[in-house]
Amino acid sequence: MNTPRLEIDCAKIAANAKLLINTLKPYGIDIVPVTKVFMGHPEIAASLISSGVKMLADSRIENIERMRHAGITVPMMLIRTPMLSQVDRVVLSCEVSLNTELVIIRALSKAAKNMGYYHGVIVMVELGDLREGVMPEQLLSIISETLMLPNIIFKGIGANLTCRYGVAPEQDNMNFLAKLVKDVEQQLGISAEIVSGGNSANLIWAFSLNPHQSHVVNQLRLGEAVYFGVEALNKHPIAGGHTEIVTLVAEVIESNIKPSLPWGRRCANAFGEMPEVIDKGQVKQALLALGRQDINPSGIIPPQGLTIISSNSDHIVVESVGEALQVGQEVRFNLDYSGLLTAMTSPYVKKYFYH
Repeated sequence: MNTPRLEIDCAKIAANAKLLINTLKPYGIDIVPVTKVFMGHPEIAASLISSGVKMLADSRIENIERMRHAGITVPMMLIRTPMLSQVDRVVLSCEVSLNTELVIIRALSKAAKNMGYYHGVIVMVELGDLREGVMPEQLLSIISETLMLPNIIFKGIGANLTCRYGVAPEQDNMNFLAKLVKDVEQQLGISAEIVSGGNSANLIWAFSLNPHQSHVVNQLRLGEAVYFGVEALNKHPIAGGHTEIVTLVAEVIESNIKPSLPWGRRCANAFGEMPEVIDKGQVKQALLALGRQDINPSGIIPPQGLTIISSNSDHIVVESVGEALQVGQEVRFNLDYSGLLTAMTSPYVKKYFYH
């Protein structure tokens, strides 16, 4: 089998999605799995749909179009604010998009009217993480103008935390979101069908809710929780979830006993770095046919007895304790989110899906 490769267990992904659907249902929260880390791969989409999800989300219109071309028909949500240059494609392939700019919502309205379509809009509000979102004091006026646009359906209000500065979703900022929703509904005489409260970082907050008390958030956009079986704040496993779903397999192309200290005058390496070197004497060193063009090296977790020492474009250098690795031997790594994201994006890493 080809290396480097990803081995992806679709059955475990479906099981995690079903677990989250059932766990959050008593709180009145629906999940929308985000497929971007898998580049909208149809195998992943089909697995998620088999678990019972009713909508999929992605940040790239190309990924959503890929799923559409593969015959995926469930409603789609674009979770990155649409580009002005792509509004026609967004209206054609997505039922809903997250938005912060009136100029883009107006362009979506024009495109939808020209095509004879209707497009749903969720207006994102800023809660402190300072990525996407209109400022709270602007929310009312932007929604008011959105409501007047032809062929646009106002679907609700959304928020996102943790992704830029790591601001945690907690009761205070979720209460503030609830207040904003209530103010908009009362002052404009409308009802927000969707309150999309955040991502996998919201799970600690969500699990702390009292299912017998009403609350406003009724949707979470989940990626990491589905594909890694963890909540995103502290990376704690979700009870009953699968945490080892994707494996990265790389091949040894050189194995040798070498000194741990380089010799000669040192300059910066090919990436402008001057890594610190520790004298450990002679070490069992191996080169893997896997490099930064394939993956973010900090995003892979080696097996016990193996340490990643350095990396460049085409190689990862490892040292082993115990038996030396053999040329041609396959080494299996776990990944974190950044490791999976970069490996999926690389055309040099083969992808194998298992059910």
